[in-house]
Amino acid sequence: MRRNSNAGFTLVETMVAIVVLAVGVLGLAAMLASSVARMNVSQDEYIAQQKASEAIESIFTARNTGQKTWNSLCNIGSPICPTGIFTAAPTQLCDPGPDGIVGTADDNCALLDSIVTPGPDGKLGTGDDVFIGLSNFTRTITIIAIPGTLEVRQVTVTINYTTGGFNRTYTLTTNISAYS
Repeated sequence: MRRNSNAGFTLVETMVAIVVLAVGVLGLAAMLASSVARMNVSQDEYIAQQKASEAIESIFTARNTGQKTWNSLCNIGSPICPTGIFTAAPTQLCDPGPDGIVGTADDNCALLDSIVTPGPDGKLGTGDDVFIGLSNFTRTITIIAIPGTLEVRQVTVTINYTTGGFNRTYTLTTNISAYS
């Protein structure tokens, strides 16, 4: 039997073409969704880095200005110093409280930390500013003695956060000495 060359596409050929096209479009849609989620993760990673750096800078500033003594720059209940001021458990990112040092027992967690961005008028400090809460972030500050010396301690700040449905962690570690 001879086929007519003017017959066109068969139903099977058309269905196969639609399936191939659908697979390609779904692949592109998945890639787009993944890219958008990754952009959000990137912003939260940056926030975590900045909040960890903020905690380290706060500790160094307290030491450098003499606001706190060397014997208070450790965790509450720490064996290396009985008058420690830093909480050892994960805490929300809060207002630093009266002492101005983040991660201490006097932090005001009734006022959660947030990021302020300009509102529709494009000016920061006006009534239409947008506040982005950081309720999905926690911070843990751990200060330990370095064996063999009493004048140097290791400070580790760990920021835990949830973004894009995943739990993520950022850790910053540095050393601090008793001397500014």
